[in-house]
Amino acid sequence: MTITKNLNGDQLEIALEGRLDTMTAPDLEQEIRTSLDNVKDLVVDMKNLEYVSSAGLRTLLIAKKTLHNKGNVKIINANDIVKEVFEVTGFDNLLDIE
Repeated sequence: MTITKNLNGDQLEIALEGRLDTMTAPDLEQEIRTSLDNVKDLVVDMKNLEYVSSAGLRTLLIAKKTLHNKGNVKIINANDIVKEVFEVTGFDNLLDIE
């Protein structure tokens, strides 16, 4: 998976490409843990993400908890397969998904 970050003030956009699964989720988790100190809003662009597993969902939940009472996590450009995973797991109620 490829992770591209773009910090604009207190908003961090992370674009993901490939698969967010057991093998790649630790990479995203590390990026999130080291990048959210001065961030209010995290935007995760999933335009080029093919798949998300439970390990990937866990990583997004970590981001949500890290920003609790400080900001928001927004998911943009998720494909139908990824959106279905969010819906089936209830993550569509936890995260702001566009």
